[in-house]
Amino acid sequence: MAAGKPKPSAQSAKEARDTSDWPAVELYTDGGCSGNPGPGGWAYILRHPASGKEIERFGAEQETTNNRMELSAVIHGLTALKRPSVVDLYTDSQYVGKGLTEWMPKWKANGWRRGTGRDSQPVKNVELWQQLDELFHRHEVSFIYVPGHSGHPENERCDVLAVAAYQRYL
Repeated sequence: MAAGKPKPSAQSAKEARDTSDWPAVELYTDGGCSGNPGPGGWAYILRHPASGKEIERFGAEQETTNNRMELSAVIHGLTALKRPSVVDLYTDSQYVGKGLTEWMPKWKANGWRRGTGRDSQPVKNVELWQQLDELFHRHEVSFIYVPGHSGHPENERCDVLAVAAYQRYL
């Protein structure tokens, strides 16, 4: 996926809804771990460009995985929105981006399983993907890939916050 190119969610392709009166926001997220599994942290920056308002939040878990923290950052950020919004989601996680735009529709069609038939496996982190799916029905989300550790200010800030969050468990 090219950096900075918005990719609409699978939901937006399926449903046409009038979002003209919805607020437009930017959500920057990151998650990380010290070890995988190990102590992990998540962080987000939520910005409303029209008003200039911005919030930062972060959290940690003592024993988790990098992918769980990446998903948690997005879930916490979308949950912070008080009403349906048009969201530009900036993340360095291909796992999150491909999961939202390519894999989730297939998983849902297969009963939240990867693959088909005898070889199918349950989707890892299914409870987090299901939370994210519910949040996606509330908002209009576009995924924008940002290469990690490439100097993108908000991505770098989220990384600093996520690492600081899990430091208490080291």
